[in-house]
Amino acid sequence: MTPNHPEPEQILLENVLFALGHPLRLAIIRQLAEGNELSCNALRPEAMAKSTMTHHWRVLRDSGVIWQRPQGRENIISLRREDLDTRFPGLLEALLRVMPPPA
Repeated sequence: MTPNHPEPEQILLENVLFALGHPLRLAIIRQLAEGNELSCNALRPEAMAKSTMTHHWRVLRDSGVIWQRPQGRENIISLRREDLDTRFPGLLEALLRVMPPPA
C-alpha cells in the first residue's frame, strides 16, 4: 500500500461521502473526472492558500478518492475512478451527473 492511500477494500462509503461533502473538493473531482492527472498547483484556485489546499488533498487522499504522487517538486493528483467504481458502482457517475456545471 502507498502511504496514506487506503487499499481499495479499505475505502469506506462514509469517508468518501465526507470527502465529497465540500464544494471545493467536489469541484476538484469534476476536473479530475475528465481523466487527466493534474498538479496541485493546476488545481489550486489562485486566491486559495496552499495550506488550505493541503488539508483538502489530505481529506481526498485519506478517504481513497484520489491518488497523490510526487513528481519533482510537485504533487500530481488523479482520481481513483476504477477503485471507486468497483467499490461503489455508479456513485461517482451519479454525483457528477447532478453536480452543477463549473462557473
